[in-house]
Amino acid sequence: MIVKCPICAKSVEWSAELSPYRPFCSKKCQLTDLGEWASEERTIPAAKQSPDASPDAVDIEEIEAMLSQQPDDFFKH
Repeated sequence: MIVKCPICAKSVEWSAELSPYRPFCSKKCQLTDLGEWASEERTIPAAKQSPDASPDAVDIEEIEAMLSQQPDDFFKH
């Protein structure tokens, strides 16, 4: 299957052997995308939570605690 790189729109073969950075065409495009998410240039639209939101809502500290428990190599792929 051929897909378009989300950053540069270059055609990319969707296979682990031929495209280790899929859906990106290269490590450069993969890191560009990561940087855009980290700087919040890219976001997923979500409804604003009201101040009286449910106590079951996950907060950022809880997410960070879960991520800190991942093995060191979790983010290196």
